[in-house]
Amino acid sequence: MANAADHVIAALRSGHDDLSAYVLKLDERDLTGPSGASEWTVAQVLSHLGSGAEIALATLERALAGGAPAPDGFNESVWDRWNAMTPVAHRDGFVEANERLVERYESLDARTREELRIDLGFLPAPVSVADAGRMRLMEFTLHTWDVKVGADPTVTLAPAAVPLLLGSFGPLLAWIAKPATLGGRTAALAVDLTDPERSYGLQLGDPVAIGERPDQPDGVLRAPAEAWLRLLAGRLAPARTPAAVEVRGPLTLDDLRQVFPGY
Repeated sequence: MANAADHVIAALRSGHDDLSAYVLKLDERDLTGPSGASEWTVAQVLSHLGSGAEIALATLERALAGGAPAPDGFNESVWDRWNAMTPVAHRDGFVEANERLVERYESLDARTREELRIDLGFLPAPVSVADAGRMRLMEFTLHTWDVKVGADPTVTLAPAAVPLLLGSFGPLLAWIAKPATLGGRTAALAVDLTDPERSYGLQLGDPVAIGERPDQPDGVLRAPAEAWLRLLAGRLAPARTPAAVEVRGPLTLDDLRQVFPGY
C-alpha cells in the first residue's frame, strides 16, 4: 500500500523529468533571461534548485547514517561553489544534482520511507520523509514555474504536485503573510478551489490563518487550486492571473496580493 512519501517522491520524479527536459533546450541567452523570481535570472533559479538538491541529499544521507549534524559552514560552501558557476553550468549542474536527489529518495525502501526522520536543521524537530520531500516539492514546483513563466505567462504549477501542496502553507503564514498591509482591516474569507476541489477558511487579521471554511464568511475567494498556491507564494500578478480567479467581499484580489507579497 502506498504511503504519503510514495506520492511525494513520484511527484518529485515527474517534476524533475519535466523541468530537466525543458531546461536542456535552453541556450545561454535563455538562461540569462528573466525568471518569475524578480531578482534572479533563469540560471540563478536553477542554481538555487541545484544547490538546494545537493544540500537536501547531504541532509538525507546524514539522516540515513544516524542523524549527525551538518559540518559548520557546509551550506555556505555549497552556495559559494554554485554562485561561481556559469549559466550553462547552472543548468547542467541542476540536472545532475537533482537527479541524484530524486534517485536517492526513490531508493528508500517502504520501511525507511515510513519510519525515517530527517533533521532539516531549521525546524524544532526532525520530520518524516513525506514532510521533508513535500518541502522540497513545494520549492521545486514554485521555482519550476519561475523558470518557465518568462517565456510563457500562462504556465501553471505542475498538476501532480498541486494536491500534495495544498496543506503545506499553513505553518508558513507567520513568516510569509503581511497583515499590516491591510491597515487594521480584518475579514474571514471562504476559499473555494477547483482542480482539485477543496474548501478552506482564510482568516485575515493578525495573525493570518488557514482553517475550516466559515459558515458565514465576510467574502469568498474562488480560484483554481494552483492559482491559490501561487497567490500564497506571491506569484499571482495581474498579468499571470487566470480568469477563473474571483474575489467577492470587503477585500480585493490586490489586497490579498499585498498580504502575500512573496518570499
